[in-house]
Amino acid sequence: MIASPALSRITRRQWHALFAAQSGYMLDATDVLLYVFALNTLRAEFGLSNAQAGLVSSITLITSAAGGVLFGILSDRVGRTRTLVYTILLYSFASAGTALSSSLGGLLFWRALIGLGLGGEWSAGALLVAETWPPEHRAKATGFMQSGWALGYILAAGVTAFVLPRFGWRVLFFTGLAPAALALVIRRNVPETEIWKAGKAARSTARFSDIFRGQLARRTLMATSLSTAVLFAYWGLFTWLPGFLSAPKAAGGAGLSIVRTSGWIIPMQIGAFFGYVTFGMIADRFGRRPAFLIYMLTAAALVPVYGWVPHLGGRTAETALLVLGPLIGFFGSGYFGLFGAMLAEIYPTAVRGTGHGFTFNVARGLSAMAPFAVGFLADRHGVGAALALNSGFFLVAAALIFTLPETRRVALE
Repeated sequence: MIASPALSRITRRQWHALFAAQSGYMLDATDVLLYVFALNTLRAEFGLSNAQAGLVSSITLITSAAGGVLFGILSDRVGRTRTLVYTILLYSFASAGTALSSSLGGLLFWRALIGLGLGGEWSAGALLVAETWPPEHRAKATGFMQSGWALGYILAAGVTAFVLPRFGWRVLFFTGLAPAALALVIRRNVPETEIWKAGKAARSTARFSDIFRGQLARRTLMATSLSTAVLFAYWGLFTWLPGFLSAPKAAGGAGLSIVRTSGWIIPMQIGAFFGYVTFGMIADRFGRRPAFLIYMLTAAALVPVYGWVPHLGGRTAETALLVLGPLIGFFGSGYFGLFGAMLAEIYPTAVRGTGHGFTFNVARGLSAMAPFAVGFLADRHGVGAALALNSGFFLVAAALIFTLPETRRVALE
């Protein structure tokens, strides 16, 4: 992450917590994004419109909101590590269940369960890291944990490119069972956080409604609004990027094959990986607000350009998409380390899981219309033009960051 003498004082226990959370999130991302990469195949299999295909992703986001809230509350009750194990098992078996789908209804059911695991895993993993790592390195650690999403994106692209053309989409989704083994490793090697164990007395009187009282009420409202704007932009963009790259040029896409799409997505996610890690460094050094603002404004400028590039035509367009891809990944997703750190820093331990899970995951539910909205516009104006919608939400998020306190180097009690 960064060369620093202080990092030499990080214990093995802290590293174990970080890598458990990062691995869980990486495999979570893989299971979620297998659908994204198989999107055009599933559309042909079930005769889905762009709007219906987007609806399946929207359902995943809606249930991830419920999963994040429910598992956030559970993590305050039974612990961060145990909750992380439960969520990994849930999304693993739900991914395999997707392979059994025979209709749109089946897809909706299994992807809904994937969403429950997605929301819960992120909340539990982020809290595990935030409560384990010291304040001066918290954003670096949560940024590194968040980088698991980029690694999962790359893994999903590689698995899809190898499995889908050879064995079909059902075998592709059966590979989602693999993360279940990680749950056993975490259960044996990652202990509960000392902060959570020390908060037993406070938890005994804590209620869900506490996050809507006093100073916490405003923080809950503003954090939810900020998260909603960011997640609308993110899901509206990245749900449709593989479809944009592989869609015919006549439909406003780039006209790449499935295999070539994976080749363009992987550099983008390498850029995202470095975006996550770099954000944590900037946020720990200069503050959460300045780092976030840089990412939001740059992403807002890049997205419309990326959607317009296919108009250049030929190899020029393909080269431009390949060059811009890592920048889209870096600035369009690297900012998520903010939420792992800051949402933990604005709530007390007794309701940290509840507040953390509610604000970010209710935002997931509210942003669930993003894939559908982009799909709706894509049916009328082409996928590339529809992607430009997301820039406005990046700009809204840039303004909303100033409604929350700067929390750099805040110690968790």
